[in-house]
Order: sequence, then C-alpha cells, then structure tokens
Amino acid sequence: MQRDSGLGTRDSGLLEATLAHLRALVGFDTRNPPRAIGTDGIFDYLRAQLPGFDVTVTDHGAGAVSLHAVRGQPKLLFNVHLDTVPDSPAWSADPHVLRVTEDRAIGLGACDIKGAAAALLAVANVTDGPLALLFTTDEEANDPRCIAGFLNRVPSPESRVPAFEAVIVAEPTKGEAVLAHRGIQSVLMRFAGHAGHASGEQKPSDSALHQAVRWGDAALDFVAAQAHERFGGLTGLRFNIGRIEGGIKANMIAPSAELRFGMRPLPTMHPDGLLERFRALAEPAPAHFEETFRGPSLPAGDTATAEARRLAARDLADELEIPVGNAVDFWTEASLFSAAGYTAFVYGPGDIAQAHAADEWVALDQLDQYAATLYRIVDRGNA
Repeated sequence: MQRDSGLGTRDSGLLEATLAHLRALVGFDTRNPPRAIGTDGIFDYLRAQLPGFDVTVTDHGAGAVSLHAVRGQPKLLFNVHLDTVPDSPAWSADPHVLRVTEDRAIGLGACDIKGAAAALLAVANVTDGPLALLFTTDEEANDPRCIAGFLNRVPSPESRVPAFEAVIVAEPTKGEAVLAHRGIQSVLMRFAGHAGHASGEQKPSDSALHQAVRWGDAALDFVAAQAHERFGGLTGLRFNIGRIEGGIKANMIAPSAELRFGMRPLPTMHPDGLLERFRALAEPAPAHFEETFRGPSLPAGDTATAEARRLAARDLADELEIPVGNAVDFWTEASLFSAAGYTAFVYGPGDIAQAHAADEWVALDQLDQYAATLYRIVDRGNA
C-alpha cells in the first residue's frame, strides 16, 4: 500500500478496507440488551484480523467481553466498544446489513461505534508500528465491567502488560478530540406516608406523593441555582426527574411513592456532595435514597486536578495533530480511564445525533479522515 500523508485515504484503499471490516462487524448481532454476547462470533473475527498481536480475550459475565491486543510497545491505548443499542421498528432495512451510499455507511452500530473499530482493524493490517487495542461489549449496559477489569490488572514485566501513557476512547465526536464531558449519576428514592381518606387536613409527612412533589420542586430550584457554574465550555448542572410512581386513587392518601432522577454534573462538582444535598432538600427525608449508577466526569478529579488533566489531553491532541472540539454533555468511558490516572480524551468518526437512531449512519468523509489519522499515528510509532 502506498504511504498516505494523513490528509485522505480514498486513493490508497484504506477506506475501502475499513468499510469491508465495518460490513463484517455490523453483521454480528451485539445488541445490548439482551447482554447475550459471548467470546465467539465477533471475537473470532477480531482474532483473525490481528496476526502478530498478543491477544487476550476475557469474559467478565453478563455479556461483557473484552479483547486486549498489543503489538510492540505502544504509548497509546485505543478503546472502542462493540455493543449496540437494540434496533427499532423504524429501521427501513435490515440493521445488520451495511448499506453504503455516496456519502454515508448505514447500519446498526456504524456510528456508535463500529466504524471506529473497523478503521482500527484496517490500520492494524497495513502498518507494523506499535499498537494497543481494547475492544469491549458492555458500554451500552451502564455496567462497565470490561474497563474495570482492565484497570484492575497489575502491569508488570512478567505479564507483558505495558503501562500506557494515554488512552483514546472512540465515540462519535465528528472527528474532533473531546477533552471534557459531564459525569452521570442515577438515583432511586422512596417516600413513605400513611394511607387514609383524603378528605381531611394533611400533615406534610402524610402523603408519600406530596413528599415526592415537594422534593421535586426543591430539586428544580437547587438546579436552577447552579446555572452559573462552568468548566471547559460546559455550564450548569443537567438534571431530570425521569419517573414518579405511587398512590392508589384520588381520594386516598398515598402510602408510598417512588422517584427516579438523573443528573449530569460538571467535572468541578463533587458527586458525593451533590448526593447529600439532594437527599436533604426537603422534610421529611426520603425513606430510601440509593445511587444506582455513577460515571465520573472527564477529566476526573478536583478542580485543580481536572484542569491539569484537561490541559495534558489538549497537549496530546495537539501533538497527534487531532483538532480539538467542544466539550459535550453525553457521558463516555474515557472518564473511567481519567479517574484511574490516565491522560484520556474522546475521539471518533460520526455525529452523536445519529447514534441510537433508526438508519444510523456515519459519514464516509469522517470515517476516511479518522482512518488516515490512525494510520499516521501508528505508522510513526505513537509519536
């Protein structure tokens, strides 16, 4: 293959190779749920495409499988998830059959984010430079067993696991390096009241549903007061009450109620402190308050640490000649690597607006440029 300058790959055949891999990857059913992914199927395909790599496949249970492949002594680790969301009835054709038009590739996972995985395979096969890959299958489950398993490993000379300097996580960022995004927290609350006839005067603690509504009003006021908080182009606290359920009928005092809410804090907001504020927003206190999921922000750490990590990620993106884009509101697993001490940023082809949508697609120009950039990075030995 003719060496490419990194400005484009359509004449070199790298894009065509990427599309061939993408066609194969889209053909594998990795919908999550139902979390039924095993170590065969798509992982057999990956193994076959990575000759010369030291490959380790690990089954973490519940459909969470990871493949870690290393060639040489790379400084960077490229991470990409292979699981997809379920398809919807709104798809106009078979979601597991890739369709390529003049300007886009259409298929389940093409944008989020099998297009990046296909480009990494194509580059792996036309270069011999150092390269490290981590493919996972649990990102869409909000249960990051694969990343946790990778981070819990103990690098040592005996294990031949290198201590990478930085991690680049593939998600749809329109071909720009994203250095910062919000964290994510989900909470389950339960309120307890006393069943009775609704005709009489009620105390604040009588109705569980009234407690939930009062708490929600206080929560919205608290969130509005955070509008001035800023970090890296992000502003305020994102918050959503997703579900309130309880009560029996209009003339009965509700003995119980359940409320679920989610929030997306800035990197400078402390997750534990936020939980305590929300727990104590109204009286009486909720009978049950449980955080059901937490993902750190990117970059992770206190204010000073987060800013230092953001600047380190920007320097790396500049060194790799990857354009830096704006911070984003959606969450990625890059924050897990940041929390573990790695310099990390998010970078991949595709637009998040296409992710999880019917007839999901990735622009060929972005896939082309992403593959070319990977080629340049790997060909020169991770800088």
